[in-house]
Amino acid sequence: MAIKVSIVEDNEQLRTTLAKMISRSEGFECLGHHPSAEAGLAGIPNEKPDVVLMDINLPGMNGVECVRKLKQILPNTQVVMLTAYEDTENIFNSLAAGAAGYLLKRSKSQEILDAVRDVLAGGSPMSTHIARKVVQSFQARPTAAPAEPEAELSPREQEVLNLLSQGFMYKEISDKLGISFETVRTYIRRIYEKLHVRTRTEAVAKALRR
Repeated sequence: MAIKVSIVEDNEQLRTTLAKMISRSEGFECLGHHPSAEAGLAGIPNEKPDVVLMDINLPGMNGVECVRKLKQILPNTQVVMLTAYEDTENIFNSLAAGAAGYLLKRSKSQEILDAVRDVLAGGSPMSTHIARKVVQSFQARPTAAPAEPEAELSPREQEVLNLLSQGFMYKEISDKLGISFETVRTYIRRIYEKLHVRTRTEAVAKALRR
């Protein structure tokens, strides 16, 4: 089954380029591409994509508010934000609204395709620069009060978590450690269970407090 993708992007050239790239990639299908949040909210519920690529700076309603409304209609659809700026506030606002990943628009085509696969596999893909912003933001925050006891991570799980916190995607972790993509997913699932978290961002946050 092809991964079904919809796009919300106001830049016509980039929107068309993304749509062609997705349509021409094996295992992917572009269901529609929309120039505004309003157009996306009108069309995407009928398209029912697996993943939405969402621009954050849109005319009229912005991408963050569009994600919030879209997730109320299609809670199982995953959203990856695309932005030209490494704005920490927008990163967290997008994640809080329901986005599962955050990429820079200058990301290579393969990075975007990998991110779409990653988010469907339960990951929270982020460009390395974006992940670094997230890490720096958590490091600047006051240390949280001790939480409930957590199971110790194995050396390999800790290694995977360290790579996650550096912004590596599942495929990159697989290649770097010489293990299969499915094995990486298994390690990350165990990490989430042991740390009592549900997302990559939460896992990174807890890793920084350990």
